Amino acid sequence: MVRASPPSSTSENAAATGLVYAVAGFAILSVGDAIIKSMAGAWPAYAVAALRFSIGALALSALLWRSEGPRAFVPANPWLLVGRGACVALAALCFFSAIYIMPLAEALAIGFLSPILVQVFAGLFLKERVPARVYGYSLLALAGVAIILRPNLALLGWAALLPLVSAVFFALLMVLNRVSAGQGSALSAQVFIAGFSAPIIILASLIAKVSGVPALDFGLPSWDTVARCAMVAVTASSAHWLAYLGTAKAGAAQVAPAIYVQMIVAVILGWLFFDDVPELWTLLGAGVIILAGLLVWREGVRGAGHTAHKPTASAAKPV
Repeated sequence: MVRASPPSSTSENAAATGLVYAVAGFAILSVGDAIIKSMAGAWPAYAVAALRFSIGALALSALLWRSEGPRAFVPANPWLLVGRGACVALAALCFFSAIYIMPLAEALAIGFLSPILVQVFAGLFLKERVPARVYGYSLLALAGVAIILRPNLALLGWAALLPLVSAVFFALLMVLNRVSAGQGSALSAQVFIAGFSAPIIILASLIAKVSGVPALDFGLPSWDTVARCAMVAVTASSAHWLAYLGTAKAGAAQVAPAIYVQMIVAVILGWLFFDDVPELWTLLGAGVIILAGLLVWREGVRGAGHTAHKPTASAAKPV
């Protein structure tokens, strides 16, 4: 009988390094969220999103042109990219608006619903086999969302649902990413997502500006607003790349739980810079959502068995 050899120190070191990369990437994402929140009152959320994704699309396109040449810009399935761009645009618009009006930790906690919804949507739209328990865990996560939203609905009205809508569109993006797997490099995927979403967000911003509603109008940004938008673009791209490197080194199953470090960083940044001390209900709801997410992750590990995990794109927010 052939016995499986124990994991080598090299593979253990690679897994540890991959986890460090992933944790760093997810932590940086929360830093970008805090930068976005710092612009509340200075420039509308939709204008910030338009500038952030425009900067990201241009910078990433330059990198792609240099590394892979002009052929990398020819999409295999343009309509699929339009769908992905629309999902990112709607997810970003809703999430940027949410963190303008809600504590950072609350908006982010509700956003953690998206990895769970990915499994549900994959079963509904891609006809993937999804264990019945996953649907139960989804209901558990929704209960956590309800716990967080309960006081916010009374205070903010329907605007409190913005992070929930963002989570839905981001989950749809992940489903479309599964469909488009293997159609290009990780860098080209980021370029196409930013390149197709930026025009949609720009159009939405222009419609808001010419709508005649004074509250939706905006002027040119100040230099520090432009600088902060550029910082968000840099942090987001760096975070996704670090998460991708972590996945490549350690495997998707090993690094997936690291996404929840975003919650810790968001609580710390919200407390330090915005005086947002999370309420007990927020922490309780976040705990329920994270528990449901870990249970879904465990189901994925069980289903994968001993099969090898290929590097996949980051499951972090596209902001």
